[in-house]
Amino acid sequence: MLYDWLQHISFAYPVFFALLALLPVMIYWYLQKSKLSNATILVSSLRNLKKAGSWKNSFRHALFICRLLAITCLITAMARPQLKNEQQTTNGEGIDIILCLDISGSMLAQDFTPNRMEAAKNVASAFIDGRPTDRIGLVIFSGESFTMCPLTTDRSVLKSQLYNVQSGLLEDGTAIGSGLATSTERLRGSKSKSKVIILLTDGEDNGGMIDPNTAKEIAKAVGVRVYTVGMGTEGFAPVPVQTPSGVVMQREKVSIDEKLLTQIANETGGKYFRAKDNESLSTIYQDIDKLEKSKIEITTHTKYSEQFFPFALIAAALLLIEYLLRFTLFKKFP
Repeated sequence: MLYDWLQHISFAYPVFFALLALLPVMIYWYLQKSKLSNATILVSSLRNLKKAGSWKNSFRHALFICRLLAITCLITAMARPQLKNEQQTTNGEGIDIILCLDISGSMLAQDFTPNRMEAAKNVASAFIDGRPTDRIGLVIFSGESFTMCPLTTDRSVLKSQLYNVQSGLLEDGTAIGSGLATSTERLRGSKSKSKVIILLTDGEDNGGMIDPNTAKEIAKAVGVRVYTVGMGTEGFAPVPVQTPSGVVMQREKVSIDEKLLTQIANETGGKYFRAKDNESLSTIYQDIDKLEKSKIEITTHTKYSEQFFPFALIAAALLLIEYLLRFTLFKKFP
């Protein structure tokens, strides 16, 4: 409770806290005054003086402590503590986006760090974090396609599903048409004016139930804009392969159907990108982020509630207590 209060408290006139510098001066003055008021007497024994002390001697400094606390509360009240309450109103329209991710065995190639799939997941995660007002879903494909996460604004659930993606979850292959068709189906019922698919693959279409050109026509009919990303270096890339002797690294030729990916992107109003390393992949997602801006206006209303009165009341109470004690129980003390 106190932690939450401290997080939301602010001060209209914090300059008054400079007056707290007077407290050490007051403490020094009080200690010096106490030394001067002490008297010295020589006696042969303390036996008869032990009963002479009283609880008043032990608590005589309480008056000064009350005064210090009262001044501290008074200075705090003068600084005008305020509780800040911010309310945000969101107006506008976000974008519905499907991340369509290839998870075929070749996505384990290590021409990216640590491999293509992990690099793609890391960049997609950063992209998700940068789209707080959009609904985003995740579709994976290899030899077949599957909706890993439907459109949602819950970033934690979406990212959890993203990091659960592994090669081998689906039948191996590269069914680009199936991945695109499933992604389009997830957007069919969307009421958003902007519907986007970001399709990432590292190979050529070699299977699936739907031809890529048919899936492209379906996307065009639904009004979906497709950004395609070809992932892989030039030439050959090291790929881990399971053999009877264990996992061995083999060099496999990088083969991406850039003609098909470019055609899908151009005919749906999107754009084709080629990622050859981690840096270029990150730049591509940043470029897509800039191209697809949500039309969102966030209006923030800030209200302040004054909190000085309790401090002023406590200061007055402490000064009153000091005054009453000084002229009653502690009347004999200076």
